[in-house]
Amino acid sequence: MNRSDLQQLADDRVLDAEALLATGRWSAAYYLAGYSVECALKACIAKRTKEFDFPDRDFARDVFTHDLTNLLRHAGLKDRLLSDSAINGAVGPGLSSNWLIVKDWSEQARYRRATEADARRLALAVTDPAEGVLPWIKLDW
Repeated sequence: MNRSDLQQLADDRVLDAEALLATGRWSAAYYLAGYSVECALKACIAKRTKEFDFPDRDFARDVFTHDLTNLLRHAGLKDRLLSDSAINGAVGPGLSSNWLIVKDWSEQARYRRATEADARRLALAVTDPAEGVLPWIKLDW
């Protein structure tokens, strides 16, 4: 799987989440909204890898994860999140609040029931055009 595949997966999973929200499938919508962020962060990581370089073992092990905070760090976006959150946070709830919602997602969500409120809250935190996590990640993918 390459960077382009991961970008397409991120976009597809957001569309899937929106379709599921429209039909009241809260748990699946919640799961796929979070999964879109995982794919987007992995696209950023793929952008940073060098063709033909043998990957460092620790790096390879660390990026084969679903942990969004860990992926954010390996994508090289942690410092940018802090600085952009400080800027956006002055305007409204902003990117920082949205990241706090998104970072709690995990792949274990596929085994849990999500409420409508949880699903809508995560989907908005992911997709908000002005301060959503996914549009923000896309600036660097």
